Amino acid sequence: MDVATDNAKISLRNDYSEGAHPRLLQALAMASAEVNRGYGLDAHSERAAALIRDRLGRDADVHFLAGGTQTNLVALAAFLRPHEAVVAPASGHIATHETGAIEASGHKVLTVATPDGKLTPELIQPCIDGHSGEHMVTPRLVYISNTTEWGTLYSAAELQALSDFCRDRGLLLYIDGARLASALTAPGNDVDLALLAAQADAFYIGGTKNGALLGEALVIVNPALRTDFRHIIKQRGAMLAKGMVVGAQFEALFEDGLYFVLATHANVMAERLREILQQAGVPLAVDSPSNQVFPVLPDAIVEHLREQVGFETWERRGDGTTVIRLMTSWATPESAIEAFAEVFARLQADGAGQ
Repeated sequence: MDVATDNAKISLRNDYSEGAHPRLLQALAMASAEVNRGYGLDAHSERAAALIRDRLGRDADVHFLAGGTQTNLVALAAFLRPHEAVVAPASGHIATHETGAIEASGHKVLTVATPDGKLTPELIQPCIDGHSGEHMVTPRLVYISNTTEWGTLYSAAELQALSDFCRDRGLLLYIDGARLASALTAPGNDVDLALLAAQADAFYIGGTKNGALLGEALVIVNPALRTDFRHIIKQRGAMLAKGMVVGAQFEALFEDGLYFVLATHANVMAERLREILQQAGVPLAVDSPSNQVFPVLPDAIVEHLREQVGFETWERRGDGTTVIRLMTSWATPESAIEAFAEVFARLQADGAGQ
């Protein structure tokens, strides 16, 4: 689909296509007018890291990288020995949308089927039991996403259970935070950055999908994982000479809470979408209180809707229905939600899908 056609539609496809928040662009312009140290050692990156550590309430290494796949690849390649493997949900980003990046680094991804994208100790244990001895890979790291790829959240109790399980069994717990902002600001959430730092060995704070032009902040809490990490970043081609490009954006995001303001807006817009769909009697595939909404629609409605709305096809069920993903962002205007409501109401009134 050409860009011009897609831009003419109501944009509910993803949360990273609208560029960057103006304040971040301003921060970049100001930083670009200065002479900065290179390779993430500039004053903006250092202050951004300090602001994040303040939120954590503890010591941690903070590294700024360009994107989520790159962050996952660099982190897991550094944390694992050659024979060690990752346990991930079958829907996990590293298992579905990263072109085998983790496997390309020499580490097998062991996938576990989940009903809602979330791992539990009970789901992980059979995978651990099924791998023993030197003829098989050794599960060493548990990978989860918050929010998950299905838009679901981990509660504080669920994270605590996973953390206890991993520590009891000598496993590392790593959290993909591409959409962490949405999770932390979602209705009913009882997790904050300090709690994540207490329970995970490492996690990243996503910027790309929450108002940044690009960039993620990898937080390494476990001291045993910090040694020589900058060497690994460099070796993997992930060390930006102009590190301030990411650092200045995270400085702007965290200096006065803009990070959370932007995510809250996305969640509010998604809640309005859910209300519209539920009032129309449309079932949702999963209870996702974040900025991802997964309605189950008749195939014919999906095809008609595609003409006016940008969205992702998520799951073709083979029974005449399809799960689609509608996603809001920091930049989604209320007018887009109102326009969607009008389009959807018109489709239903016209009997599309019957």
